[in-house]
Amino acid sequence: MTTFKRLFVFLFFPLAAPLLSCTASIDGIVREGGSADITISAAVEPRTVALILSIRGFMGGAADAPILDGPAITGSMIAAPGVISASFVNAGPTALNGNLSISNVGDFLIAGDAEGQFITFTEGATAGASSITINLDRSSAPGLISRLSPELAEYLSALMAPVILGEAMSRQEYIGLVTMVYGRLLADELAAARIRASIQFPRTITAVQGGTATGNRAEFDIPLLDLLVMEQPLRYEVRW
Repeated sequence: MTTFKRLFVFLFFPLAAPLLSCTASIDGIVREGGSADITISAAVEPRTVALILSIRGFMGGAADAPILDGPAITGSMIAAPGVISASFVNAGPTALNGNLSISNVGDFLIAGDAEGQFITFTEGATAGASSITINLDRSSAPGLISRLSPELAEYLSALMAPVILGEAMSRQEYIGLVTMVYGRLLADELAAARIRASIQFPRTITAVQGGTATGNRAEFDIPLLDLLVMEQPLRYEVRW
C-alpha cells in the first residue's frame, strides 16, 4: 500500500488522530540505581479535535467521549516492559495527565537482548561516570513500537508516520502528504507540536546532548516531527 493510501486509511482511525498534533510535557526524576518517576501532560490541538469529532459523527460514534482515552493508555503502559505502575486520567475531553513509575530506565521497553535496547544506563560513583543515552533511528524505532502493548502499538502504528512504515521521507514530504489529505491548517498544527521534557538527576549534570542542563536538571524541546519522520537518527545523552 502506498504512503498516500495509508494516510487516506488513517481517516478511519480516529483514536490515532490526537498524536498528529498533540503537544506534551514531561517532568521526571531519575534516581540512583536507575529507577524513575515521570509525570506526563498532553493536550490535543483544535484542528485535530475538529477532525476527530467530524469522523465520529460520520461513523455514529459518541461525540462526548474523551479524545484521549486515559484508562486505555493506562492499560497499555502497565503492560510495557520495565513499568512498575501507570495511571492516566482525562483532565477534560481533549487533555490527559498521567504518572509512570519505571523500575530501571535501562530495562524500559527492551526485548531482553542488547539489540532491542534503545536506552543505555550506566551507573558510577564519581562525577560524569553515570549516564543515560537514548538512540533512535528508522531501523530501531519499529521494533520499539512492536514491544508496546497491543492497544498502544496499534494506536501508534495508525499514525502512518514514515518511521513506523519504514519509509525514507523528509519532514517536508511528510507535511506535504498531511496537507494533501487533511489540509494546511492541520499540517501547521503538526509542524508546531512539540514534546518538552524536564528531568532531574541524582547529581550535577556534567554533559548533555540534544538538550540543555542547569545543575542536576536537563531540559529537552523536541519537535514531534523529528520523532514521526526520523529523517536523521536521534541521540540524547545526559552524564552526571
